[in-house]
Amino acid sequence: MSIKLKNIGLIGLGMVAGIAGSMQFEALAQKNAGSPLPVDELRQLADVFGLIKSDYVENVEDKKLLTEAITGMVASLDPHSAYLDKKAFKELREGTQGKFVGLGIEVGMEDGYVKVISPIEESPAYRAGIKAGDLITRLDTTPVKGMSLDEAVKKMRGEPNTKITLTIARKDEDKPLVITIVRQEIRVQSVKSKVIEPGYAWVRVSQFQEPTVDDMAKKISAIYAQDPNLKGLVLDLRNDPGGVLPGAIGVSAAFLPKDAVIVSTNGQLPDSKATFYARREFYGTRAVGDPLAKLPEALKKVPMVVLVNAGSASASEIVAGALQDYKRAIIMGSQTFGKGSVQTIRQLSADTAVKLTTARYYTPNGRSIQAKGIVPDIMVDEYADGDGLNGLRLHEADLQKHLSNDKDKDIQASTRVKVDELEEEQRLVALQKKRKPLEFGSKDDFQLAQAMNKLKGLPVQVSKVKEVVSRDDKKDDDKTDAADGKKNSGKK
Repeated sequence: MSIKLKNIGLIGLGMVAGIAGSMQFEALAQKNAGSPLPVDELRQLADVFGLIKSDYVENVEDKKLLTEAITGMVASLDPHSAYLDKKAFKELREGTQGKFVGLGIEVGMEDGYVKVISPIEESPAYRAGIKAGDLITRLDTTPVKGMSLDEAVKKMRGEPNTKITLTIARKDEDKPLVITIVRQEIRVQSVKSKVIEPGYAWVRVSQFQEPTVDDMAKKISAIYAQDPNLKGLVLDLRNDPGGVLPGAIGVSAAFLPKDAVIVSTNGQLPDSKATFYARREFYGTRAVGDPLAKLPEALKKVPMVVLVNAGSASASEIVAGALQDYKRAIIMGSQTFGKGSVQTIRQLSADTAVKLTTARYYTPNGRSIQAKGIVPDIMVDEYADGDGLNGLRLHEADLQKHLSNDKDKDIQASTRVKVDELEEEQRLVALQKKRKPLEFGSKDDFQLAQAMNKLKGLPVQVSKVKEVVSRDDKKDDDKTDAADGKKNSGKK
């Protein structure tokens, strides 16, 4: 069995890469199913319900039974469809708005414990002294060992001004640290930027939220105010799990010609068959004004590199795919997660909803992102010594019941590992534990350094690990078309 590294999540936002690609909130409308209801099967469901009520060892509330039945039915479809109870629906809406109630830490899992990747600046966790690399071993009095990452996150969430006590294991500390933190509303800035050196800038989108397009426009305007003669731009989408579709369209539109096709969708319903263009009506979230209107025209032509990795999913894959198809930017890093499906929120009541997969995404050239992802033009490892860790991380194709890629039926999951590869995987995981957490955009960011080399025309240190598009032996290694850029990746 292959060792799989957990994808990093943000407390209160998407915990699995690509949790939200198209957050379309719609009221539930009665639709013609096209066939009569399966009476016999529904009668059997009613019979089982009656048996549980009459014969089960303890009394079970009707609401619990029916809610669990709905939850199981929707969850059986694919990894991204879900029934949203009152709490889950509230959290989802808060996440897309860029705010939530919690501690303010980016986390992952290590050896069964919650590992702090980074505290959010000025958050309650940051002010309490939580540091990157800390291992959380207890939440109040409950041991973390045995919890899933999602369970631990839910326990760290809560109401504003309520307290939670974390037990922390920290390197170089002889005893566990016990730190009490008061939960507060956290506002996440989804866009960061800086001028790396004269003529070159870095813009990072950590998640696509409702304010993302406006925030990015402000950041880019500030960059040009500081350095009007921009020679190159790095757009960083690494570990960006996705978010709202208008955000992805707007970010793409900033760099592409007006009216360019950004992405298309196709599904069973007529309203799931759509094409989205680089126009304000597809990305504008405000009643008036275009957030991209005042950006300098030079932005459409400035040389670009887009950084992606296995944590880049959904909306970030839409952006990377569009810029790659138009040859507007060089895509660099490692193969993305591969979540190319649309989730529509069908509201059932004032407090509950169903998140249902309703369509697949396609790049402007008609490539399906689902279970395949975006293959970079240039493969570059996360570290200079060639870590290969992205080959060990989960991808969409590894998830049970994942939706297939309708354009490439041969895509396989990456869980088939040869015996002689296990020792190498264990070595890589052990190596990663010794490293300090990588801060994107820092002076130690190897992939960013390679992106800068590409923009300057300098040699780029390409990946030592060759990923296959279909993730299934060499048979697919020779059939990748030019649009994927696979055959060029080893030559740049």
